[in-house]
Amino acid sequence: MPLPAAWRGAFAAGAYRPPAGERPVLADTGPGWTALQLTGAQGRRAVLVRRGETSPRTLLRFADPVEHQLLAADFDGHRWAAFAVLEGRTLDSAWSLYVWDAATGEARRLARADRPGPLPRPVVHDGTVLWAQGAGAGKATVFAAPAGGGHARAWHTGVLDTPFAAGGLLVWREAAGDRTRAAAVSLEGGRPAALPPPIAALRDIRSLVSDGTTWAWVAGETAPRLMVWRTGEARPSAAVTASPAADGMDQLRIAGRLVTWRTPETSYALDLASGAYTAITPPYGYAAAAGNALAVAYSLGNAKTAGARPVIQVVDAARLPRLPRCG
Repeated sequence: MPLPAAWRGAFAAGAYRPPAGERPVLADTGPGWTALQLTGAQGRRAVLVRRGETSPRTLLRFADPVEHQLLAADFDGHRWAAFAVLEGRTLDSAWSLYVWDAATGEARRLARADRPGPLPRPVVHDGTVLWAQGAGAGKATVFAAPAGGGHARAWHTGVLDTPFAAGGLLVWREAAGDRTRAAAVSLEGGRPAALPPPIAALRDIRSLVSDGTTWAWVAGETAPRLMVWRTGEARPSAAVTASPAADGMDQLRIAGRLVTWRTPETSYALDLASGAYTAITPPYGYAAAAGNALAVAYSLGNAKTAGARPVIQVVDAARLPRLPRCG
């Protein structure tokens, strides 16, 4: 279905206006904040844009304004932000993880990864930064470190992908023999934790994501389908199965009642309140989401030419009207 007029209006009203002379790139978003990369004549920097503030806060000015790129970020909404900087133009380049203190405006490097492993997507929880990085031999280690300083602790090592926070859990997919399954530890100390039975039973899925209440993933290779399970439901259900929305699904995110994902052509959102879904960006756009925050990014014009204009729009998903079902 086409994007409803009310949604178009909400996205337009949430357009980000970067400082003059700087081009923005969306990295991540969350309740009341958005992390961006800004590039201009004075170089490239990672910034945090907070709701109600007129100027972005600089997290870090990059040493190399061409090679270095902001990959991902998380912010606790009060003091600590963690963000990952890729140190090359390809995703297998080394990367560094930084933590930024809103009280001082200073950032310090927390870790550096130069071995193959999962892409970094840090989690900030109760003064602790959590992430995974390659450990060699095809494995990765989940680490936890105090944001204010102190030694990082290794919580778990295995053949695993990028962990994410789901309520009180830190969750990831991990190889178990010749199959993959979901695994979890408690965010309070890293103890192994039980997953809800419908999630613990999953095998060989892709792009698992959750906010602790809603879980979504991609099942099937030849006929991919977006699966959803919410706390209290008897079993998972197939929410999206039709082409082109189901083709090449990846980068699933959750914003309140919305599940978003990216395909090779565009990005979509599923409204769990109605079961309807729609494309939310023009071709080749992408989305970021967490809490009730939803951000979209795309280019007006050819993104590879100097005349293209980047567009970033941030909305509160809870304020969007329900998507109507076709027919």
